[in-house]
Amino acid sequence: MREAAAVNPIRAAGGVVHRPVNGGTEVCLVHRPRYDDWSLPKGKLDPGEHPLLAAVREVAEEADVRAVPQIRLPTVRYVSQGRPKRVDFWSMRAGGSGGFQPHVEVDQLRWLPVAQASELVSYPHDAQVLRAFAALPAVTVEVTVARHASAYRRGTWTGPDTARALDDDGRRQAAALAPLLALCGPRRLLSAAALRCVQTLAPLAASLDLPIEVDSDFAEPRPGQDAGDRVGAATARLIELALDGQPVTVCSQGKVLPPALDRLAAVGAPVGAAGDHRTPKGTGWLLAFAGDRLVGADRLIPPPD
Repeated sequence: MREAAAVNPIRAAGGVVHRPVNGGTEVCLVHRPRYDDWSLPKGKLDPGEHPLLAAVREVAEEADVRAVPQIRLPTVRYVSQGRPKRVDFWSMRAGGSGGFQPHVEVDQLRWLPVAQASELVSYPHDAQVLRAFAALPAVTVEVTVARHASAYRRGTWTGPDTARALDDDGRRQAAALAPLLALCGPRRLLSAAALRCVQTLAPLAASLDLPIEVDSDFAEPRPGQDAGDRVGAATARLIELALDGQPVTVCSQGKVLPPALDRLAAVGAPVGAAGDHRTPKGTGWLLAFAGDRLVGADRLIPPPD
């Protein structure tokens, strides 16, 4: 047991939190009195916690900033207290703030241009992450998308396919996925008409007190319909939503969502997607757009029960 503990890495997560200032960009650094260092806000994962949720939580706890994640940045690995440590980072748009107050873990906070922040940070790996952030395109909107969760099997379902509901596993998946989909702060929830898609967004809708809008552009092709046309409609709709500039969450289906992401990636420069957009049921993506271009795609896979 002791040997396994020495091998398993310490997991942590954080963010490069940025805000626009006078035509430029400032990023957030924190000073930790325990170490007398300047670093990017970050912290350890709670047991079973998704690293992206941990990153947003730690930014809120250390810097008192409600941050919206955008694009995954390089993962940092080093040895801490004799154990390997892995820190996952995301670029994050600064949302609201309650007003920073010094506390035990962080006694100072500074907003600086990236070049100055790179000089102030105490560790080379933080400077590396800042350089990667500086190379990113400016994100104009964040969108989360999901494939519906597990539903009753077609072969055992006696009603219309569009009325096929989530099964017990699917309801658990939908509940676990909702906090990840909520991270972009969606102002609208759009779903294909199939009941399993609407039900997948139901926990998110309840937590945000938002209605679920049925959008036929995200539906799978019916018998006789051209599959390419349906994928084209979904792709065009995602671009339209991105150009609208408001964060949204979309739930679609397996014959539509992955190929639509393939098409978006073909004309963009997605970060970290590796060209593979297969999306298992009950999982999703955090998408970042620069205008009509997809510039970031990060998988959203809830932790296992």
